[in-house]
Amino acid sequence: MLKQVQHDGQKAADGDRVMLGIAMRLLAVLLLATLSALIKLAEARGATLVEIMFWRQGAAIPVVLGYMAITDRSLGAIRSNAFRGQAIRATIGVTGMAFNFGAVLLLPLAEATTLAFTVPIFATILGALVLKEPTGWHRWGAVAAGFAGVLIVTQPGSGHVPLAGAAVGLTSSVFVAIVAIQLRQIGKVDRPVTTVFWFSTLSMIPLVLLYPFFALSHDVGTFAILAAMGLFGGLGQIAFTAALKHAPVSAVMPMDYSSLIWATLYGYALFGMLPTPWTWIGAPVIIASGLYIVWRERRVARHPQVSEAIAD
Repeated sequence: MLKQVQHDGQKAADGDRVMLGIAMRLLAVLLLATLSALIKLAEARGATLVEIMFWRQGAAIPVVLGYMAITDRSLGAIRSNAFRGQAIRATIGVTGMAFNFGAVLLLPLAEATTLAFTVPIFATILGALVLKEPTGWHRWGAVAAGFAGVLIVTQPGSGHVPLAGAAVGLTSSVFVAIVAIQLRQIGKVDRPVTTVFWFSTLSMIPLVLLYPFFALSHDVGTFAILAAMGLFGGLGQIAFTAALKHAPVSAVMPMDYSSLIWATLYGYALFGMLPTPWTWIGAPVIIASGLYIVWRERRVARHPQVSEAIAD
C-alpha cells in the first residue's frame, strides 16, 4: 500500500514537472515573439541590423549573469569544458541570428515565424547527411511535405511574399538546425546556461568591431526598445533552458508553434498586417511535418534495438 502511494506520488510529481516545463516553454515563446516585434519596431524607427544584434546580445549578458547568480549563488557556470565548441557555436549562431533577424525585417511577422518552423525539416536533412543518422521513408516523406508547405506559404512567382525574405528565412532555419546538432555535442559537457552565456559574450566580439560603422543617433524611445530586446531575448533563452530541465523535448517542442498566434497578434496590433490565406493553409502542413518528425524520432529512440530502416 505504501509503495503504491509513493508510486502515485512520484507520478504526480513527474506530471507537475512536465506541466511546469510546458508552461516555461510557452513563456519562452511569448518572450521571443515579443523580441521579434521589438526588432521590427526598432527597424521602423531607423535602427540598423548591426545595432539590433549588438543590443540584443549585449543587453542579454547581465540577464544571464543574474540568472546564474540567483540559481547557482555563484558564477561558476561560466566555466566551459568545451570552449572551442562554444566558439564555433557562437560563430555559426551569430551568422544565423543575422539571417533570423533579417527575415523578421524583410517579412511580415507571421510569415517569418512560419518559415522558422522548418527547423526540424533541415535538422533531419543535416542529421542524415552530416551525422549519417538512419532516416527512413517516413521522415523523408515528412520532409517533402514540409517543403510543400513552404511552397504553399511563399507562392513563388505570386509576389505576395518577397522571395529574398523567404530565402533569408529558410537560410536562418538551416543555421538553427546546424546549431541544434552542435548543441547535442556541447550539451554533453556544458550546461545550457553556460552555452547561453558564451554565445552572448563571444558573439559580441565581431559586433563591437562592426558597431561604430553602423551606429546611428536615436531618441530615448528607440534606445529603450533596443535595450528591451536584450531583456526579452535573454529571458526567453533562460525560459527555454528551464523548460528542458522539467520536461523532455518531445513534450515541450509542440508549444513552439504557439508563436504563430503571437506573431499574428503583434503583426496586426503594431503593423496592421494579417497573414495571407495561403499562410493559414501552408502553416499547418509545415507544423504537421515538424511534429511528425519529432514523434518519429521519439518512437525510434524508444526502440534502439530496431534500426530506423527496419522501423520505417
